[in-house]
Amino acid sequence: MCTDQLVLALADPDQILGLSAYARDPLLSFAAAAAANYPSLSGGAEEVLVLQPDLVLAGRYTRTVTRGFLKAKGIPLAEFDVARSIADATAQIRRAGELLGQQARAEAAIAAIDAAVARAEAAPYRRLSVLPLQRRGWVAGGRTLTTDLLETLGLANAGAAFAATGGLVPLERIVVQRPDALLLTREAVAAEDQGSALLAHPALVALYPPERRIYLPERLTVCGGPMLAEAIDRLAAEVDRLGRLAK
Repeated sequence: MCTDQLVLALADPDQILGLSAYARDPLLSFAAAAAANYPSLSGGAEEVLVLQPDLVLAGRYTRTVTRGFLKAKGIPLAEFDVARSIADATAQIRRAGELLGQQARAEAAIAAIDAAVARAEAAPYRRLSVLPLQRRGWVAGGRTLTTDLLETLGLANAGAAFAATGGLVPLERIVVQRPDALLLTREAVAAEDQGSALLAHPALVALYPPERRIYLPERLTVCGGPMLAEAIDRLAAEVDRLGRLAK
């Protein structure tokens, strides 16, 4: 899905033959509305072969069988790893722009991210420990894009104490560690299903009222891409809101 975001941001419409099904998911895909204009692919090699593309952009964790089959058939394949920092993301934008012949758009996207970083670094923020917490108690670890985004604003990822790249953390450990604030992807407090039950647990609700919760939609951080400019600005606004509520 992350390569979908790069293609949708940089390519001309006639350069796009198809996208992964995840590209249309409005919770995960920053460009979900635009993705609806293109064929949705299941990820199988056969359907890609039928399209006869000049180039396939794929994540390094795309099905191994599919990637191997396409390589064997001589389909040019450009693989992208997970972006674990803003620098990783801008490097991938630049690389995608070169592959697509859209260097000017890529550089404009990078400039927008750089400007957002400069704004964030110039603003006065308190040093806070923030725990990025998702469904079922999933926590983004220390070596992640989320960590880099937080550190850009002078914040520390409390999840680094639990795992390098992320993992499930029980409620008890969160309560014991007691970070200054939670970073959530949605504002809903009520448990909608089993996966969101932990986020609505009375202990968390008591410890983390609205003035100790930061909200940033997952579609802005699940991938590294041009959406990071908005992610940084939104995160900065949320931290500012948190600071004003705490006064």
